[in-house]
Amino acid sequence: MDKIKILDVILRPAHDFLLALDSCIQVSPLLHLIIIFIISLISWWIYVPVHEIFHAFGCIVGGGEVSRLDLSPVYGAVFLKRFFPFISVGSEYAGQLTGFNTFGNDFTYLLTDFTPFVLTVVIGLPLLISVSERSSSLVRSLTFGAAIPFAFAPFISITGDYYEMGSVIVSKAASLLFPGISFQFWRSDDVLKLVMNLLKSHLMAPRDICGMSLSFLVGALLIMATYWSGIVFAGFLNRKRKSA
Repeated sequence: MDKIKILDVILRPAHDFLLALDSCIQVSPLLHLIIIFIISLISWWIYVPVHEIFHAFGCIVGGGEVSRLDLSPVYGAVFLKRFFPFISVGSEYAGQLTGFNTFGNDFTYLLTDFTPFVLTVVIGLPLLISVSERSSSLVRSLTFGAAIPFAFAPFISITGDYYEMGSVIVSKAASLLFPGISFQFWRSDDVLKLVMNLLKSHLMAPRDICGMSLSFLVGALLIMATYWSGIVFAGFLNRKRKSA
């Protein structure tokens, strides 16, 4: 029974996705799949710059400083730079906070990483869970498409922001267990790039493999915690709406 419950917890995101999708394509499936795809692209275009600006916001709220946020012109970097001077036009990623200072405060570091995923909790999951309750297939498809980037952003970020959060926690714990040894280089917002660089330089030791693997695992657990926080919040909103 416990194994079944754990599996239910792990598979809940796939269940929610498929349930929402099924409610959208019961009538004219091809048409509604196209609508979902188009709206999800538009939603992603909106989500990316908001996500990156929330990184900066989290750092500032946590007591840090932000000096540079690289953002691709595709996502309105030129326009947004008028309002956020720290934005730099152009990035090897869609966007990346490249200039920030947490002054050695790991709480600020974690807040910087996590703040964009508040959008998953307060917007993405409530929208996703509400899809099947919408009045028509068209409205359900529009809602589903809008929800996808916000609701599933943590999973996309498993090798990025969530690995970085895991690595901050694990490297901090390792430094407490092994004083005098630095584990800071485990921290990265691109674990794949980090691994490739370490392999090329022949600097990856067994303890680094263990530490980075554990960081990835902790990041995955944080993803599930974020997702389920959104489920709980969506349930709260639903109960509040029904009692109103």
